[in-house]
Amino acid sequence: MKKLLLSAITASLLLGTAGIAKEQAAKDATVKEVKEIAISNAKEDARNHQKKLAAEAIESLKFAQRAVIDLEHKDAKKATEDLEKALGKLEVILAAKDAPKLLPVNNLIRVQEFVGTAKDVDITLKRVKKMLDDGKVQEARALMIPLVSEIDITVLSLPLASYPDALKLAAQYVHDNKPEKAKEVLYIALSTFTEVTEIVPIPLLESADLINAASRIAKEDKERALKYLDAASDALDVAEKLGYVSESATTYKMLHEKIKEVQKEIKGKNKAEKLFESLTEKLKEFKSKVISFSEK
Repeated sequence: MKKLLLSAITASLLLGTAGIAKEQAAKDATVKEVKEIAISNAKEDARNHQKKLAAEAIESLKFAQRAVIDLEHKDAKKATEDLEKALGKLEVILAAKDAPKLLPVNNLIRVQEFVGTAKDVDITLKRVKKMLDDGKVQEARALMIPLVSEIDITVLSLPLASYPDALKLAAQYVHDNKPEKAKEVLYIALSTFTEVTEIVPIPLLESADLINAASRIAKEDKERALKYLDAASDALDVAEKLGYVSESATTYKMLHEKIKEVQKEIKGKNKAEKLFESLTEKLKEFKSKVISFSEK
């Protein structure tokens, strides 16, 4: 199961972002089309909320890389100059009282979508269990690979606690005529980054958009609204079976029950506005605690 944490970037994906217009599905859209729009909106949100990269850190890395090349060419004087420039690019940041511990130098967005229903997940897991029971570990592993449905937002950062010291140590080795030691330190410094990945479960995005779509047409197209809600319920099943858990007091079971309440009302007097509001709020709160976070 994936551990959970809410962040500023991924909050906008799962909870919605004020001020940014999002595409809405047409009232006669198919379930597939609603899901596609949900993922499209989420990817656009991820791009709009990427971490601002630290230009100074990027420039510093360039000079540190040049210093390695200088040492390869046995040019100690030029290596010293480039190391001084690499450190100089960080002077303002280092001097600040509230200097950040990490300086973002790259953003990566990766989308992995499981195309299937909750039943498909069950079938695959049964096959995996049988293969494991038969000792076919690698075959089982191959079947497990597609069992993921998420948007991964990765930020690669330079650790300010160790990188400047590494540059200073490399400069000292150059001064002491120990170029090989200097290169060794720089190789480590240029390959030591902190990688933070935040994971947004796609099935929850789909479920939220399907519920929203159903609420907009419940009065005029009962049949389609009910189909959307069936699909929303299945998306929740997919999320649960794929291992996306929540620390919320609201459970998957409770969300399914809420959906059934809305469906019952649509089939009857069809005064489901308040029920939709309650369901939407429950899912919103649930999603706020189903954001996975990993650091390397």
